[in-house]
Amino acid sequence: MTGRPEPVPAGCELRVPVAGGDLAVTHWPATTTAPTAAAAGPVIALHGITANGLALTALARTLTAAGHDVYAPDLRGRAGSRALPGPYGLAAHAGDLLALLDHLGLPSAPLIGHSMGGFVAALAAARHPGRFPRVVLVDGGIGFPAPAGTDIDALLEAVIGPAMRRLAMTFPDRDAYRAFFRNHPALARHWGPDVQCYVDRDLTGSPPALRSGCVLEAVRADGSDVLTDPETLGAAARLTVPATLLYAERGLLDEPQALYDAGRLAACPVPARPVPDTNHYSILLTPAATGATAEALASLASRTPPAAGHRPAPSHQPPSHQPPSHQPTTDQAGDHA
Repeated sequence: MTGRPEPVPAGCELRVPVAGGDLAVTHWPATTTAPTAAAAGPVIALHGITANGLALTALARTLTAAGHDVYAPDLRGRAGSRALPGPYGLAAHAGDLLALLDHLGLPSAPLIGHSMGGFVAALAAARHPGRFPRVVLVDGGIGFPAPAGTDIDALLEAVIGPAMRRLAMTFPDRDAYRAFFRNHPALARHWGPDVQCYVDRDLTGSPPALRSGCVLEAVRADGSDVLTDPETLGAAARLTVPATLLYAERGLLDEPQALYDAGRLAACPVPARPVPDTNHYSILLTPAATGATAEALASLASRTPPAAGHRPAPSHQPPSHQPPSHQPTTDQAGDHA
């Protein structure tokens, strides 16, 4: 991380009963008692395909300072929720979010979803608009169906195969795993306590055979939904609640070609804007980026919900400059998170 941000208070881990067991959820309480904080309310934040709830630590710092209670689950098959059984897939995550609301006694809460978490947020809100009344998508949630005739197995291999292979790797100790992440080109400039706590939470096993706590079967099922499931791909276009997309200007490896750009988003079904000087990961890490997310969430509170059926349909083909094997739908080849 750049600079020395104030540490976010340690989150309290909740165990929430869901189908098949308990969902691990990190709760960060609001840190302000300002008069305007009363209207902030709770928010649920959702991580990417091979991440965990602590990937949202920096964002939680910003949101709690604005008066929000933040709840960040380890999604089914990840970190503290890795013991939860299948069936996996984004519909299972949406069901787990309903169970979380019920457990907390909340009638509703807005969603913020990063990368694959954006697709979970869009699907949950499209299915249950009364429970999830606002949605902020962060470099994810807008999908592009594979062209007719695409070899889906080959597409899955191209997009999530490298990440799945990483999940099968072992590491001799915690420092070796940290070094693996520190060498990632999109994270190197942003390494700090916020990233390290997320990396450490991902580990399971014992030295010298530490490994990621992500379940390969869960990653494959979720990736398949993001790439091929019609309901998931069309969820953002069906939203009847206020929603917005914030997208990074650079990609998963900090490369100039980002997951989204103005051309690809020409028919985006929700308002979209770039967050300057960010890549797919730093959009969750820098104070300016997390501030943009908090501001987007606040702005949605006063927005009139869109009339059903009045969103433009998303594009059904990827742009010509980016081949189908690099569609911006989930964490991919160089992804560590």
